[in-house]
Amino acid sequence: MSKKFDNHAQYIKYKVMKEIIRSKKKNSLNKDIFSIPNKIIPGPNAQTRCCIYKERAIISDRIKNVIYELNDNVVNVIDIACDECPLYRFSVTEACRGCLAHHCIENCPTGAIELINQRAHINQEKCIECGKCSKACLFEAISDVKRPCRSSCKTGALVYDANTKKSIIDYDNCINCGACVSRCPFGAITDKSHILEIMELINKSKLNTNYKVYAIVAPAISAQIPGVNIEKIVTAIKKLGFYDVVEAALGADIVANYEAKILEEELNHKKFITSSCCPAFVSYIKLKYPSFTDNISTSVSPMIATARLIKNTDPSAKIIFIGPCVAKKSEITQENLKNDIQYAMSFEELQAFLDAYDINPLECEDSPLDDATYYARIFPRSGGVTEAIKNSINEQNLNVELKPVICNGLDECEKALRLAQIGKLDGNFIEGMACKGGCINGPVSLFKKSTGTIVINNNAVSAEKIDVKNNINEYDLENINLDI
Repeated sequence: MSKKFDNHAQYIKYKVMKEIIRSKKKNSLNKDIFSIPNKIIPGPNAQTRCCIYKERAIISDRIKNVIYELNDNVVNVIDIACDECPLYRFSVTEACRGCLAHHCIENCPTGAIELINQRAHINQEKCIECGKCSKACLFEAISDVKRPCRSSCKTGALVYDANTKKSIIDYDNCINCGACVSRCPFGAITDKSHILEIMELINKSKLNTNYKVYAIVAPAISAQIPGVNIEKIVTAIKKLGFYDVVEAALGADIVANYEAKILEEELNHKKFITSSCCPAFVSYIKLKYPSFTDNISTSVSPMIATARLIKNTDPSAKIIFIGPCVAKKSEITQENLKNDIQYAMSFEELQAFLDAYDINPLECEDSPLDDATYYARIFPRSGGVTEAIKNSINEQNLNVELKPVICNGLDECEKALRLAQIGKLDGNFIEGMACKGGCINGPVSLFKKSTGTIVINNNAVSAEKIDVKNNINEYDLENINLDI
């Protein structure tokens, strides 16, 4: 397995995309569809499944998920790849001694536990998965095994079919955070890919003469390819056919400046405001705490702000966002935003593109990327948004006493929103990020190491632009709508 990836499931996903891109580039995709599974799974021995035939069938379904518009959902379960993980969370192991105390029975609130042949047995029809039996057992004989996809989902959107034992997604409760995509050990949950549409968009530009194709890169890109500086990555992206590469961090400067003004006005009549740059966090509020919808900042995300800036100067521009986020693929389809960005590409897909085109960033010359300030480039790490807004408040001498509540992951977001619900939130600004650590640990990123924050900070320190206000004053923002 290549060390570019966190795990083998991600590597297989990448290999499928790479082969599809390579075949499309050679205009042989229709012919190669049937040979790609054999190329990826050459045999004769199976790698992880019962046989190479099932492994190849799974590859075929992965290909279909990319090539065909199967549905409008951003996140999907590849049914055949789901390995029927345990349905039931709690089960009694061989460590059970059939003891006299019966702590498990005494602590079960639903009477789901009984003794059979001097051993505890859980009636799963009565079990409510409270976990009291597991905590009470002195022998630790009751195991707690929850499906990784279900444990990663903070909205209860991951359920299962009782007949097939396969995981399914309740889309009414899905916020497209993508946590299940990265947590499924079998790679059975995947995000929608538009790699073929992106190739078509670039090809039809006729080397950017019919229209120009821009790439907006998320600030987290600096932590994606270890040992390669961002300037070389920019050149590599341009070699794919993009006219120019622009930092989404430029939009972060614009948003931080605008957000500071919103806070000065809104906090006069609202107890708190939440950030709006993480689409999964915004969706979480709307789903779980709809009464707080009016507390969400009205500012667009940095991605959208950057796109609108580009289209203000080049109305015919076509724009691709490249980042670590699954929820961005959903954000760009929203009715009021769908004309700003054509497609969103993941860092996984970017790596597949570079390798399919035989582009090695290490061998590329440097291209300058100096659109943003230090404060914009720290947006992708937890606490970065707050720091940027504080700086903008100071730069503009605004009358705002900011009391931030920084939420690192959806668990902390839930805690803050619950406190706000009962009027006990100790703050007036909630910075919410669905991914723990921030965007640098997005579900479709490549580099999810603890050192990612260090890389982000180092890239931020290298920013040539210092003053946010002066930076954005270089651009004509008068006709750009920064409201969602």
